[in-house]
Amino acid sequence: MGQTQYLVVLNAQPQQNDMPMSTSWRAGFAAYLDRRVMMVLLLGFASGLPLALTFSTLSAWLAAEGISRKAIGLFALVGTPYALKFLWSPLIDRLPLPGLTRLLGRRRSWGVLIQALLIAAICGLGATDPVREIGLTAALALVVAFLSASQDIVLDAYRVEILDDEQQGPGAGAVQAGYRLAMLASGAGAMLCAQTFGWFAAYGLMAALLGLGMVVLLLGPEPQVKVSAATAERERRAEEYLAARPHLGGTRAKVVAWLYGAVVCPFADFMTRPAWWAVLLFIVGYKMGEAMAGAMANPLYIKMGFSLAEIAYVSKIFGFGATMAGILVGGALVTRLGVMRALLLFGVLQSLGNLAYVWQAVAGHDLWALALCVAAENLTAGMAASALVTYLSGLCNVAYTATQYALLSSLTALGRTVFASTSGWLADALGWVDFFLLTTVVTLPALLILPWLMRQQGRVASKPG
Repeated sequence: MGQTQYLVVLNAQPQQNDMPMSTSWRAGFAAYLDRRVMMVLLLGFASGLPLALTFSTLSAWLAAEGISRKAIGLFALVGTPYALKFLWSPLIDRLPLPGLTRLLGRRRSWGVLIQALLIAAICGLGATDPVREIGLTAALALVVAFLSASQDIVLDAYRVEILDDEQQGPGAGAVQAGYRLAMLASGAGAMLCAQTFGWFAAYGLMAALLGLGMVVLLLGPEPQVKVSAATAERERRAEEYLAARPHLGGTRAKVVAWLYGAVVCPFADFMTRPAWWAVLLFIVGYKMGEAMAGAMANPLYIKMGFSLAEIAYVSKIFGFGATMAGILVGGALVTRLGVMRALLLFGVLQSLGNLAYVWQAVAGHDLWALALCVAAENLTAGMAASALVTYLSGLCNVAYTATQYALLSSLTALGRTVFASTSGWLADALGWVDFFLLTTVVTLPALLILPWLMRQQGRVASKPG
């Protein structure tokens, strides 16, 4: 429709939600060495870099400048764009940029433009003085968060579209590994830099590192969007119907038709999937237990008598290593098992991993128990996250990748936020042991939905034609 160009594939189906089985572990891990998967690793780094600069690192900066805790708490609101990014994702998904789109293509033009603006915004944020101009600091932090969420829309779509089906699992692992490395760089790395050279230098260094993502987009390929014949026909009929309405007029009909294709079709297309409502329920509930337990992890550790230094040291050594292992092993296993089986296995392991918190609550101030608790939770959560990202990628119709992925990822964030907000109340009401036992079973409804979804998928795949 309009200026959007599609490569139409006759009788093509939307991307399947399961991956082919691999006969060897070597093949699963070798996929990480593929050039496109390595590109995704660097794009994951670019995606994760701005987040800490508007959250934990910014909070440390504000605290160091003597800003009140109440004001620092209000800065959490700058993260709102991450939960609402699906609202403007249709524009990024379908609107061409004059000149840039002809030069770089639809995905890369948006990615390069947003990253250029993001680099400038991060430098601007680092140049502010929170003591004298707290309002300007807050405004620029919001701009950075908005541009970061917009960058996620582009990079998620680009990742899904440049990878083959069998690469989606390793791709999910690679993007999360890059994301975690970026969080380490823009968290601990930025604060170490600030301690020696000041906050402007720290934010300037992070802005320079973001240039890695721009280099990848400039040198990388523009994905070819392979749209099914059914999708193209649906939009063509809508355009013809609207063009035939005399009261709309030619220009108005084109605008309405474009809005229909950009905004209505992505959601209407998703609702044509078998059991789409169950898919949404599963997505919201899959990480619920892990989010609830994670919200109360540090309060538990402190209650058990651990110092902040002990918590930081164990989390940095055991937590980061276990998370990276979980992400990479999970991505490889998704290729070996198939995404649906991996979701079920990793979901069960993720729930069982919360039992480590129960042991911690019983063991009290025991550093070995803390190390096991942190390692078990991060390892299983990393595996489950790799499977979930792969699943969300497979749900997207490539005609609407950016819009549909933004919606689905926003649902996972919404589910985590809403249910995690009840954790403190439940922990007070139940006590530590019963609360963490609850977090091991609260994901059970989502895990029970999964076998049913697998059967539904099997029935659709077995239908002739």
